[in-house]
Amino acid sequence: MDGNPFGNVPPPPIQVPDNFPHSSSSSPTPTTSSPSPTPSAGFRYRGTRSRCGKWVSEIREPRKTTRIWLGTYPAPDMAAAAYDVAAFALKGPDTPLNFPNSILSYPIPASLSATDIQAAAAAAAQARLVRAPQESGQAINPDIGQESERRDEYYDEDELLNMPNLLDDMARGMQVSPPRISSFSSDDSPGNSDADNLWSYTL
Repeated sequence: MDGNPFGNVPPPPIQVPDNFPHSSSSSPTPTTSSPSPTPSAGFRYRGTRSRCGKWVSEIREPRKTTRIWLGTYPAPDMAAAAYDVAAFALKGPDTPLNFPNSILSYPIPASLSATDIQAAAAAAAQARLVRAPQESGQAINPDIGQESERRDEYYDEDELLNMPNLLDDMARGMQVSPPRISSFSSDDSPGNSDADNLWSYTL
């Protein structure tokens, strides 16, 4: 005996159900996945729509057919913020918002009138802007300030001493004939003093 309980009879084949999932590395089953929603794939904030390259926002008053115009803005998030303020004021805190975490930082309308709601919506839209510092473009570069101070402290020594004119005067003076000593006869003077000049020069 070789230890095989079936002897020389082969074991029965294993029955695999037809609905059993098959996998093969050579021919994988193709799978499809739906793309996640993105702003470029039709995403739009509540209460906003695009028009002529800008974004407009409006809201319908509860239990009425009239709408409140909330403004036209250059960015979609600004229009969305304007809608959030109006929706929160008209429909309460349970209404869906575009930016629920920011609603408490937005201004509250003074009343439920269309004018007050529009004013608060416009202020909330402006709050969405990433504003530059107030001193943008006006800040003084420290290096520039130091350079201007150095220019203020600099002075021209030649100008201070009038050196250019002094040098010109000296050059003109060198071209002038030197003065001569008047000759006189004296017993103490050796030789002819007429030949003695103050300077010896050659023209």
